[in-house]
Amino acid sequence: MTSAANDLRDTLTRLGVQPEWVDTGQVTRSPVDGSRAGALAAATPEAVEDAIAMATDAFSAWRRVPAPRRGELVRLLGEELRIAKDDLARLVTLEAGKITSEGLGEVQEMIDVCDFAVGLSRQLYGLTLPSERPGHHMRETWQPLGPVAVITAFNFPVAVWAWNAALALVCGDPVIWKPSDKTSLVALAVQAVFDKAAARFGEDAPAGLCQVVIGGAEVGQALARDPRIPLVSATGSTRMGKAVAVDVAGRLGRSLLELGGNNAMILTETADLDMAVRAIAFSAVGTCGQRCTSLRRLLVHEDVAEGLIARLKAAYETLPVGDPREAGTLVGPLIDEAAVDAVQAALKQAVAEGGEVITGGQRLDRDGAYVRPAIVQMPEQSAIVRHETFGPILYVLTWRELDQAIAMQNAVPQGLSSCIFTDRLREAEQFLSAWGSDCGIANVNIGPSGAEIGGAFGGEKDTGGGRESGSDAWKAYMRRQTQTVNFSTSLPLAQGVRFDV
Repeated sequence: MTSAANDLRDTLTRLGVQPEWVDTGQVTRSPVDGSRAGALAAATPEAVEDAIAMATDAFSAWRRVPAPRRGELVRLLGEELRIAKDDLARLVTLEAGKITSEGLGEVQEMIDVCDFAVGLSRQLYGLTLPSERPGHHMRETWQPLGPVAVITAFNFPVAVWAWNAALALVCGDPVIWKPSDKTSLVALAVQAVFDKAAARFGEDAPAGLCQVVIGGAEVGQALARDPRIPLVSATGSTRMGKAVAVDVAGRLGRSLLELGGNNAMILTETADLDMAVRAIAFSAVGTCGQRCTSLRRLLVHEDVAEGLIARLKAAYETLPVGDPREAGTLVGPLIDEAAVDAVQAALKQAVAEGGEVITGGQRLDRDGAYVRPAIVQMPEQSAIVRHETFGPILYVLTWRELDQAIAMQNAVPQGLSSCIFTDRLREAEQFLSAWGSDCGIANVNIGPSGAEIGGAFGGEKDTGGGRESGSDAWKAYMRRQTQTVNFSTSLPLAQGVRFDV
C-alpha cells in the first residue's frame, strides 16, 4: 500500500487543494505510518488580524441576509459535502488515523448537521410575552451575535467544525476556524468544499464568511483575546479549555467549551452481556480510544465481573489492529508517539497502584503509532483511573450496591458521557434521575460513545459546560433581546410608578 503521505497529497489534489508547503513550519505527519506529508506555515499575527477584520466586515453584511436564505448556503454546503464525502473521509483516516467506516461516519455527521441547520434556519423562534401595561406587548427575539472562533481537536477534525459552523452560519455569524495542528490538511480541504458552496450561493455570501487559520496555541490565544470575536468555541483538553476560558472571560466574552471526558459504564447483574460486550468494545477501542466519549471506566456488578472480564479478554485479543485504510481493521493508530508514551506510562502507573493488566498495552512492531487495546482490573478508583488518558485503556472495577456504582461514576473531575446496562426499570430510572448520573449525556443500554447530532452535545464539571450541535444549542450563537412595543397613545410606567412632568 502506498505511503500515507503520498495518499494524503493525492487526495488533496483530487479535491483541488494545493497547500502552500514550506521547508520549515507546522509538520503534517500521518499516524498511519509516520510518513511526512509536508510542512505548513503558521498564520502570522498580521494574518490573524486580517482574518478577524474580514470576519467583522462579513458580519455587517451576513446579519442582514434573511435566516432562511442563510440556510440555503448551508444546504448547498451539505450537497458539496456529499460529493466530496469519500475523499474527505480518506483525509480523516490519513491525518487522524480513523478506520475507513469512522472517517465516512464523521463526514456523514457533517452532512447530517447541515440538514439539521437548514430546518433550523426557519425556526429561530422567540417568544411573545404579555405586558402589564395597556396597549403594550413584549417579545423576546434572537439576533446574530458576531464572528465565532472555532478551535477544534484532532480526534474529530471536521465534524466539530460542522457542528459549530452550520449553526453559526444560519444564525448570522461568520466563522474563523483554527484546526488542530495535527489535522490541518483536512481543514483546508473542507474550506475548499465550503468555497464551492459559497460560489454557487452567489453574492449574498460576503468575503471572509468562513476562514481557516493555521497554527498552534499562539493563534488560538490571539482569537480568544480579541474582543471582536464575541464567542469562542473550543474543543480539546481541559488544560487548553481553562486557558481559553480565562482569556475570553478576561474581556467578558463568551466561551463554549467541550473538553475532557472520563466516561463510565455501569453494568448490573441483569444486563444483556452479549449486547454489553459489543457496546464496550466499540466505546472503548473505537478511534483507538481517542474520542472524548470513549469508555474508560467499566463498573461491573461483582456477581458477573469474572465472566464478563473473560469474555472481554477473548474479544480484545482478536481485535484487528493495523492500517486503518485496510478492510477489516477495527483499531487504527494513536495520533502520535507522545500518545503511545502516555498510554504506556498510564499502564505502568496503574500497575503501581495495584492494578492487573488483563490483556493488551503492547506496542506493535511496525511503522506508525500502534498499540493493542488494554484491559486493566483495578482494586479501587485510584489517581490514574480518575485521570483521562487519551487512548485504548479500559479500567474495570466492581461494586455491590447501585448507589455505590453511581457514586463511583460521578467521583471524577469530568462529566461528559455515561451509561448503564440493566434490564430493571428502577435501576435505569435511578441512573437518569437528579441523584443519578451527573454527566451531560446519560444512556441506557447503549454505550457512552457515538452520539447523534439531534441532541445537544456536551458535559459538566471539567468537561466545560458547553453544548453543541442539536436541540437548542443554536442559542449560544445568538444574542437575546427583549423588546417592548407601545401601540397606545399613553405612556404608563411599569410597577405603577408615577412620574408626571
